[in-house]
Amino acid sequence: MAQGVLPFKYEEEKKDTGMTSLGGLPVYLDLAQVMGLSETIGRHLHIREGSQGWTDGQIILSLILLNIAGGESVEDLKQIESDEGFCRVLRRAELKGLSRKKRREIERRWRKERKRSVPSPSAVFRYLNVFHNAEEEEHRRLGKAFIPAPNNYLKAFSLVNSDFIKVAQERAPQKTATLDMDATLVETRKRDALFSYKGFKAYQPMNTWWAEQEMILHTEYRDGNVPAGYEQLRVLKEALKLLPDGVEKVLVRSDTAGYQHNLLRYCEQEKNERFGRIEFAIGCDVTKEFKKAVAELEESDWNPIFKEVNGSNVKTGREWAEICFIPSAIAYSKKGPVYRYIATREALVQMELPGMEVQHNLPFPTMNLNNQRYKIFGIVTNMNWDGEELIHWYHKRCGKSEEAHAVMKDDLAGGKLPSGKFGENAAWWWIMILALNLNAVMKRLVLGESWASKRMKAMRFTLINLPGRVLERSRSLIVRLAKGHPSLGILLEARRRIMELVPEPSG
Repeated sequence: MAQGVLPFKYEEEKKDTGMTSLGGLPVYLDLAQVMGLSETIGRHLHIREGSQGWTDGQIILSLILLNIAGGESVEDLKQIESDEGFCRVLRRAELKGLSRKKRREIERRWRKERKRSVPSPSAVFRYLNVFHNAEEEEHRRLGKAFIPAPNNYLKAFSLVNSDFIKVAQERAPQKTATLDMDATLVETRKRDALFSYKGFKAYQPMNTWWAEQEMILHTEYRDGNVPAGYEQLRVLKEALKLLPDGVEKVLVRSDTAGYQHNLLRYCEQEKNERFGRIEFAIGCDVTKEFKKAVAELEESDWNPIFKEVNGSNVKTGREWAEICFIPSAIAYSKKGPVYRYIATREALVQMELPGMEVQHNLPFPTMNLNNQRYKIFGIVTNMNWDGEELIHWYHKRCGKSEEAHAVMKDDLAGGKLPSGKFGENAAWWWIMILALNLNAVMKRLVLGESWASKRMKAMRFTLINLPGRVLERSRSLIVRLAKGHPSLGILLEARRRIMELVPEPSG
């Protein structure tokens, strides 16, 4: 092609050069190996056991790495396969530490010479189809909330994730588990998807975030029409069973979807067999009765809410007060639990035009107090903390677990679903969760505190999508970056920290 006015041109290399655009991705392979991820996948997923071709570990790990590298669809595996340098590292890593017998077993899985390093998109689509439980589709009823029962293959993802979290807990033990329960909408145009409460087609997974470990402990894939709080007590019980050894205390946070008296009662009175009484702070509905209790407060009952700015406490414009409120759902029982109800208010400072006061609906509850209109919110809790301290702690839920939802859908591949089949999408979602948790361990246990707030965009720019060359010397594989590259020191330190995570030999 004629050069014309353009200052440069593109050409293809004449031979394989070992070049890679993913020079930092191999450290995730290192971490996955040290954390035993491939082994636990093989232990619980038996789809490809004893058959020809790709193993469960190879397929799932390829899709996890696809998420980390920035791919968002099954077709993006072609990009990984075209990265000749990274594929060299991947194939070497698959055999690292294996006996000669085990290596030969892997080689015999291929009738002909193996030509690919990652599965083809068509092979992955066939694999994902195994997770779909077609029989459950017959139980759907128009207008009814329904969660298809997962088949045994889909259930296995929970076991894989549980084992991975157990290893993370062993490396960095936490005695407290603050569980943030929240659903998120994944918008889609799939034909069989159902409409959500926001008026668009979506799926709505319910996630349980473990704040101290910054990982997803439990997820349940759901249709978009399933209410966020649907069977939330069952989900909580399932999540509690997944907490590893070493956890002594559990606290629960949720928005108003969790305001269900069977869930509150379970936490306060039924006393979980392992953890006993579970403390909680949950958003409550601002009903007419709740507003009535707020209206009975004196102005002196309201306390300012502060925030720290440059070492000083500054008023936020929000206030809190404890109210005397017993909802009718529990008022009939003298032995029923009694909770604390806390109201917060914030003055609406934007003036309304005359005649517009009742012509619009705001997306939050309001009420007039002493000739001033306020936003009103409520929290129910069984904790004896100071009100302001509890409010700040409760709102940390919005900072981390909801940020994780954005990462799932925007930074990783959770926002682009591969199929119209429920089970295939549920498996795709679970694989994304494993990638999310792997990256959480990378940031928290390997890279350190300065990386804690970095999103995937920054991590890919600084750590993952690095140009380099993969070459072999004295039977060792080397990933070589450009001279003076600032990320080389980060990668070397990361590998040193990963080696520190290797468990000491028993006995």
